[in-house]
Amino acid sequence: MEAENLGIPSLVVTTTGFTALARLTGKASGIEELRTAEYPGPLGVHEPDEIRKNVERVLFDKIIDGLTKQSAAASSAAKRSTWNPGEIVFSGTFEQVNDFFSTQEWSDGLPIVPPTRDKVARFLEFTSRAPDQPIAILPSANLQAVPWNIAANGVMAGCRPEHMPLLVAAVEALGDERCALGDIGSTSGLVPFLLVNGPIARQLGIHHGPQLISRGANPAIGRAVGLIVRNIAGYRPGRSYMGTFGYPLVFTLGEDEGASPWEPFHVEQGFARSASTVTVGITNNWGPSATPYSAPDKNGAQTTLDLLCKELPKKVRLLVFPERGPDAQRAMLTILLSPSLAKSLANAGYSKQDVKNYLYANTRISLREFHWLAKYTNPRGDTVREQAEAGVYSEEFLGKPDDKVRLLSGPEILHIVVCGDPNRNRMMSFEGGHTQPTTKEIKLPPRWHELLKANSRAT
Repeated sequence: MEAENLGIPSLVVTTTGFTALARLTGKASGIEELRTAEYPGPLGVHEPDEIRKNVERVLFDKIIDGLTKQSAAASSAAKRSTWNPGEIVFSGTFEQVNDFFSTQEWSDGLPIVPPTRDKVARFLEFTSRAPDQPIAILPSANLQAVPWNIAANGVMAGCRPEHMPLLVAAVEALGDERCALGDIGSTSGLVPFLLVNGPIARQLGIHHGPQLISRGANPAIGRAVGLIVRNIAGYRPGRSYMGTFGYPLVFTLGEDEGASPWEPFHVEQGFARSASTVTVGITNNWGPSATPYSAPDKNGAQTTLDLLCKELPKKVRLLVFPERGPDAQRAMLTILLSPSLAKSLANAGYSKQDVKNYLYANTRISLREFHWLAKYTNPRGDTVREQAEAGVYSEEFLGKPDDKVRLLSGPEILHIVVCGDPNRNRMMSFEGGHTQPTTKEIKLPPRWHELLKANSRAT
């Protein structure tokens, strides 16, 4: 893309299934028709002779054709659409509307609430922003999110009008470069999740206790963000959203600030305790949740810490956790602790930072095991020693095979959230993929409480 912008004819070699994603990525950078040549099949498991044959008999001709026959520069300027988003796109019965939206790939495979003008207008009452005011540009489709299309997706998901300020803030977080939404097309199956903090969680009925992701407003809000990722960010499962096995819908969490012995997550991120915030994280794993069985005293706290040290090395991107440098912060881990476990740790004298420090110091595996993982799961091909000598890993990775090495680059890559059933001793950890959790304040309209009361009476 950099070469093409400089006027140098260029081409991207892709593998089967990734061509559409490559072109969308190019479009997000201003190249409407990125030139590509697709290698046939899964390169990572082909034998050298098969790779050579595919390059000589298939790929080489595609590269020549791409560089001599396609013209990316001629269409690098994005075409402006004159379509009016306020126009009616379809009329019909509930079933006909759902069939049409499904055919257009605007739904997630489940029935949607038709986003009529009246329903969208009710959502827009809960924001002081104009319907067409830019909120964010969402990669990879590089489309503009505005209150109008945010509201439409919220209606489709089954949200209530008062969810609108939260959805707007979530879109702001999705558009933040720290969130790196453009990286979620990975075959590992990355999916956003939301964490809601502050007074708005109670006002909107965001659950933080037992079965929290499936109760109250949580499912609809998560689904709305999933539809926004599909319809505005442009991720289509199997074409530009390349999870090998797929993944469940986007989910929403509320933190149990009242039961937590520590400061809330959003306060750690620099917001006032009285502020309402939404954090967008991204993960590629969900469960199972580990259960430390021990008395709720110092020994119980130690069991929790030691069990976490055994759980974290099970995450998929294990090789990137100890990396140093500018990309290290994208190897984030979010840990969910039920209130009983958090209180056990606090009673034993651990602050939240103490927990992070302990996990950083004690989450270790042998260098022999790390070498094996790097050899068979690292697509870059560099050895651990080569990466350590280059400064990607610390000097301890130059040690002996039986030496234990730390798997985290620092305690700052860990986030801790207290939520879930207060009467259960459960924990769970989310791997952050290529991204880091991004928090935005939820800005409420001037007549927020009045609007809440009026909408409550209307429903």
